[in-house]
Amino acid sequence: MTAYPEPRDDGADRIQAAWRRELPGVPVGSIGVITRVWRLGQLLADDRRRTLERLGIDNPTLDLLSTLRRSAPPYRLTPSQIAERSFVTAGAVSQRIARAEAAGLVRRERSAADGRSVVVALTDEGRELNERVVADLLRHEETLLDGLDDAQRAALAELLKTLLGDLTTRFGAQDRPTSL
Repeated sequence: MTAYPEPRDDGADRIQAAWRRELPGVPVGSIGVITRVWRLGQLLADDRRRTLERLGIDNPTLDLLSTLRRSAPPYRLTPSQIAERSFVTAGAVSQRIARAEAAGLVRRERSAADGRSVVVALTDEGRELNERVVADLLRHEETLLDGLDDAQRAALAELLKTLLGDLTTRFGAQDRPTSL
């Protein structure tokens, strides 16, 4: 674990203090959590975009390849299964498949089950690219947590899981993970 100095005062603290001063009696405790989670989301999204750019892949393509790779051998799914597992529309899946097929990362095949439907298969090139990118990305993202020890990581993961589960239920949303 890398030792980082404890933050003394950050933007969330300053916003919280200002609202406490300006609107006494209004609860401002959520600012300490939600503002920081929002900012972390922005920082992490920017970092992932830059990292994927460095690795030579975009997020939609990584999402498609990862969805196929996680499906286990023979790494084939129907477009509707891909849409269901990656939480994107059928139109978006179709565009992703077309781009990846043009790049030689996937291929469309007739279903062996009925000969009429289509399955999307991960090519060897697509599997190798996906495995390389995922390994590099996960190694990089592991370093982003260097400021936390193992116990802090586990505690934060559980707290975020609890909050996400509660809000997903309350908002009537689906559990929609991002790619990887």
